[in-house]
Amino acid sequence: MEAYAHDLIAFVKAHQAWAAPIVLGLAFCESLAFISLLVPAWGVLVALGTMMSAGEISFWPIWLAGAVGAALGDWLSYWFGFTFKDRVAHMWPLSRHPDLLPRGEAFVRKWGVPGIFIGRFFGPLRASVPLVAGIFEMPYWRFQVANFSSALLWSAVLLVFGDVIAHVTGWLWRMF
Repeated sequence: MEAYAHDLIAFVKAHQAWAAPIVLGLAFCESLAFISLLVPAWGVLVALGTMMSAGEISFWPIWLAGAVGAALGDWLSYWFGFTFKDRVAHMWPLSRHPDLLPRGEAFVRKWGVPGIFIGRFFGPLRASVPLVAGIFEMPYWRFQVANFSSALLWSAVLLVFGDVIAHVTGWLWRMF
């Protein structure tokens, strides 16, 4: 998976016009229930953030593409949970881990809207929280407001984190 990410970053460096569509697709896949385990979009966003300080890439289109992709992936996961409710428990990987749905329900009921924000920033929760929110019928508009606002924040934090890493690394390089 690491080689794939390196190749993708190299492709984006050479073809910057593709950066936003690639980020949108990766963020979308990383936010989809069941698929998210296979797609490491957060690492690509951090890596692209390191390219911002060098002026190789613009913040705004990548930020919006990452946020829109993540929000759409979560919306689809919410819809899937809302539509298929109890049948979701019989699908892999939930069928092998029957304790996950009750734990997810407790998490969503306890945290509500802040839980959508919390879930956005923690890998295994990223795609499962929207699915559980749909299964247990979190109010649609409450979910969507949390979904889109947390996606904007998530995308910005990852890009800025990469930018900060680039600045700190550059500073350390000059110091030593």
